[in-house]
Amino acid sequence: MRIVLIGQAAFAEKALEALHAGGHQIAHVFAPADVPGARPDPLKTKALELGLPLSQPASFRGDREFDQVRALDADLAIMAFVTLIVPERILYAPRFKTICFHPSLLPRHRGASAINWAIIEGDAETGVTWFWPDRGIDTGPILIQRRVPIGSADTTGSLYFNSLFPLGIETMLQAVDLIAAGNAPATPQDEALATYEAPCRDEHAAIDFNRPARAVHDLVRGCDPQPGAFASLAGRRLRLYDAMLKAGGGDTAAPGTVVNIDRDGMRIALHDASILVRRARFDPSPKKVAPADLAAAGEIAVGARLE
Repeated sequence: MRIVLIGQAAFAEKALEALHAGGHQIAHVFAPADVPGARPDPLKTKALELGLPLSQPASFRGDREFDQVRALDADLAIMAFVTLIVPERILYAPRFKTICFHPSLLPRHRGASAINWAIIEGDAETGVTWFWPDRGIDTGPILIQRRVPIGSADTTGSLYFNSLFPLGIETMLQAVDLIAAGNAPATPQDEALATYEAPCRDEHAAIDFNRPARAVHDLVRGCDPQPGAFASLAGRRLRLYDAMLKAGGGDTAAPGTVVNIDRDGMRIALHDASILVRRARFDPSPKKVAPADLAAAGEIAVGARLE
């Protein structure tokens, strides 16, 4: 297959590596524009390493980008982790059009933070979808899907890197084989089952300790590593990571109260349970540390109330 790859970050890098190793002809690679002072995107680095033609447009909306893609005479375009809007005329330019990766079981959790919201909303499972994109946001017909369970200790980071990332690459190769064989499905999404959530940002990451214990735990896991669920302590924003729900409770402390700090972490009272936090940081520090280190520095203590 003669393929155009559009993407970014480690996922697109791995997708390019897998397609190249599989003997597919890479007609062109589209990587993000360089950011001054930042390292080159991994997709750019891999494309240069393989000696492949590369472009880094700031947008795909112009006539120049459309004419460029059309002139490539590609069989298929693959969108592997794309944040720019790609217009329909580019999506439909290759012979077999374009397929796109999404880390959820579409039509559930459309949008840029699908993994975060699957955990925050307490889903028991999620998965990967390769679909045929159209002008909507994650609305096109489904080509292939695979399911994975969400473990009680999973975070957005662990779920992506341990499960969805490798499964996404595996299913991409399966999808390309289906297309090459002329057996690729295009199953319309059921709009009655569709959900869409905004990108998970700080406005969604504030912890309400009056909510049920599992909801608090799911929020912390779903915001780990980004944006980091947070609470306020003496006017400072404290972000919590690497958390474990401790069922049963028995503490009489009010929810949000720090009831213990030791080398295992910091235990915070919840309704009928507690949560053990093993890493934390105060804004604006980027460094996540053991709560015992914060206690040793006098920044937090048993009995403190997080709000």
